[in-house]
Amino acid sequence: IKIDAVAMEVLKEQGLTPDSIVPNGVRVLIRRNANLSTGGTATDVTHLVHPETARQAVEAARVIGLDIAGLDIVAQDIGRPLFEQRGVVVEVNAGPGLRMHTQPSFGEPRPVGEAIINMLYPDGQDGRIPIVAVTGVNGKTTTTRLVAHIMSITGQHVGMTCTDGIYISGRRIDAGDCSGPQSARSVLFNPLVDAAVFETARGGILREGLGFDRCDVAVVTNIGEGDHLGLADIDSIEKLAKVKRTVVEAVAPSGHAVLNADDPLVAEMATHCPGNIVYFAKCGEHPLIVKRRAEGGRVAFVRERAIVLADGANEFALLSLDRIPVTHRGRIAFQVENVLAATAACWSLGMKCEQIRIGLESFGAGVEHTRGRFNLFEIQGTTVVVDYGHNTSSLAALLQSLDQFPHERRLAVYSAAGDRRDHEMVRQGELLASAFDTVILYEDQYLRGRHPGEIVSLFRQGLSAGRRVSDIRDMRGWRSAAEMVMQLAEPGDLVLLQADTVDEAVNYLQQLVAEHDRGREIVLEDTLDSKPVSVGQSEM
Repeated sequence: IKIDAVAMEVLKEQGLTPDSIVPNGVRVLIRRNANLSTGGTATDVTHLVHPETARQAVEAARVIGLDIAGLDIVAQDIGRPLFEQRGVVVEVNAGPGLRMHTQPSFGEPRPVGEAIINMLYPDGQDGRIPIVAVTGVNGKTTTTRLVAHIMSITGQHVGMTCTDGIYISGRRIDAGDCSGPQSARSVLFNPLVDAAVFETARGGILREGLGFDRCDVAVVTNIGEGDHLGLADIDSIEKLAKVKRTVVEAVAPSGHAVLNADDPLVAEMATHCPGNIVYFAKCGEHPLIVKRRAEGGRVAFVRERAIVLADGANEFALLSLDRIPVTHRGRIAFQVENVLAATAACWSLGMKCEQIRIGLESFGAGVEHTRGRFNLFEIQGTTVVVDYGHNTSSLAALLQSLDQFPHERRLAVYSAAGDRRDHEMVRQGELLASAFDTVILYEDQYLRGRHPGEIVSLFRQGLSAGRRVSDIRDMRGWRSAAEMVMQLAEPGDLVLLQADTVDEAVNYLQQLVAEHDRGREIVLEDTLDSKPVSVGQSEM
């Protein structure tokens, strides 16, 4: 016990000093409290505490919202109710020490640490939360968003990371490209999160691996013709597939890998999965789908314009495409694939079919849920499509979907980041040339080592071979190109606005909608032209 200012004051109150000689039998106080840190001793009296006092201690902790607390009680006899002796609770400590219980000066040690752990992690639980990791070349963000939305139907607080930011329970807490491991870890550190869905991009894997040790479900949407090839020695789609395969290798033994059977490089990843395999495909007659069902495995596919889930020989028509807004009644083929992937992922987590159905029906095609992913607007009679696609595979899929919205004249604003290979930009130029009458090229902030004008020059090479394009222009900056195309557009035209940055593009279109009487965002209700297809209601 230190003789400090407090001790000196207590002695002074008794008319004493440290040098005083006290008569035999006189009790001298040195402190005003009996904490272990100030020289007190601990005596375990757990077996003596009156049940009513124990109940009052629990109530005191609950009143201020604590499930673990240390209470200081002043009483003459801990074995009697407090009200009988004017006893009181003088302190409720949110961060109590454990040493006085585990190592008391007198009495029996109590395993309070073990009790706390057992409360936090009951028998049969390991303290982990469900983790879904989504990777691929295209469709990652939409699939990630859709999985998170469906999971939230159960009332869970879902943490999500994607190229648009970090979201907790649907609220964005960080903006920008957050598809790497640091963002994933920030979600896992958040105590409010009950489940996590992570878009897992190539760059983050190459830089520092994954933000988790293992996942419950890994989704690989596609590899296609690849993207970002030539960077970090990843110069072929086979090498890219090996990088993307990392999430499949991280599946827990009890988990699932959801793989695109229509993409051979994705389907081959099945041999590297420690857990189970669930394939999805656009057609139920795909050889891998048929084989997997014969083995008694799970698959997801489309039949008669409905999402079908099959477990071996048993199958269930989950929902008509007409009732899934993000697919625009099944017109957008790449969104149908994203829906298949997300549905299979949630099914693999053990979610009920009715929960998945509600999630699919309530996930809109507008900017609220699929920001920058085939958002449709109408401005003064002109149909405008906003999409983030930047590579050859995504452009080809986008053009296929645009064919479902016939217009006599088409205009496009388009570019690509400078880290794409030369022939990939030329090829995208060729695709644009055969699909649009007017193409406005631009260069903005993503030159990534290219000289000014170099990206436009490569696109012009591809456009020069076009059969349809007759008007090719180039602008400095996305906003200038967007304003130019809207000046050129006339009622009845179709405009593709490729988003350089999603927020900028969406905000610009929403501004145009607000400024024009004949401006609106087109959602599913605006595009329906027939009644939904009826599908079975029984569960598998």
